[in-house]
Amino acid sequence: MKARIKWVEDRTFVGETGSGHKIVFGTASGPDGIRPKPGPSPMELMLIGAGGCSAIDVVHILEKGREAVEGCVVELDSDRAETDPKVFTRIHMHFIVRGRGLADAKVKRAIDLSIEKYCSATAMLSKTATVTHDYEVVDSSNGG
Repeated sequence: MKARIKWVEDRTFVGETGSGHKIVFGTASGPDGIRPKPGPSPMELMLIGAGGCSAIDVVHILEKGREAVEGCVVELDSDRAETDPKVFTRIHMHFIVRGRGLADAKVKRAIDLSIEKYCSATAMLSKTATVTHDYEVVDSSNGG
């Protein structure tokens, strides 16, 4: 895997992945402190990466098991250390999985497999953070 980061101005950077995707990110509002952030911070991107990694796993596992999954949302909440390096110390992932007649046990299994076995982003972050999760299943066949 490869990536390239280019400084644009102030605290604005553009990252380009080896696959050609670009994202604008930044850490602060610039030297004058007035302008808004140009995009997410690197740490916000790490948190999004962990949630995205697990969401992809969960959908894939459920689809492979022929479950009628229609949606997956992961809401993340975290704490970081107060001193440098300000690593994540706690990450909680709340999954909201929606579909027709989804089996609760299969949703739980898919999430557990993602967190405990497949998601490399969560595996790395769990070296410094306590990672917890919970979930809810929304049955769309009942109008949900």
